[in-house]
Amino acid sequence: MRLLGAVLAGGLSSRFGSDKALAALDGQTLLDRAVERLAVWCDSVVVVGREAASVPTLPDWPRPGMGPLGGIAAALRHASDHGFAEVLTIGVDSPGLPDDLPERLAPAPAYVADQPVIALWPVNAAEAVTAILEGDGRHSMIALAERVGARAVRLPGGTANINTPGDLARIAPRG
Repeated sequence: MRLLGAVLAGGLSSRFGSDKALAALDGQTLLDRAVERLAVWCDSVVVVGREAASVPTLPDWPRPGMGPLGGIAAALRHASDHGFAEVLTIGVDSPGLPDDLPERLAPAPAYVADQPVIALWPVNAAEAVTAILEGDGRHSMIALAERVGARAVRLPGGTANINTPGDLARIAPRG
């Protein structure tokens, strides 16, 4: 089964104050760290929501400003068009994920309870995310999880989430 990795990197970084994808942690940008992490687990990796990266990039679907669902929609559409069965999504701001993350999330669909953007989605979830984005209801990760019957998975110790420079400073020793 082919697995596509997708780094969600289209946020505004408003709380961070600058482009957090380019912020350095242990001498490497958060974006490069996320790409390298997914490359270990996945057959191919894309970055969604940015124009430039070390791997192919995709624009959010149907347009920018749709939040993480726009990134997931783009990744699922790309996966469907290129013969992937599942998509593993992570945020650019989530370092320190466990080595066995894909196994913990299998079988799809499943998401990390304290960070639902970290998830394993079957390609057929594209229909559900499209319906949410085109509908009038909640445009949220939890709405997608509920619609596709995704399981919430709790990781030991929780997950890191870098939203501010202070968050980055606190996580630096953990890497």
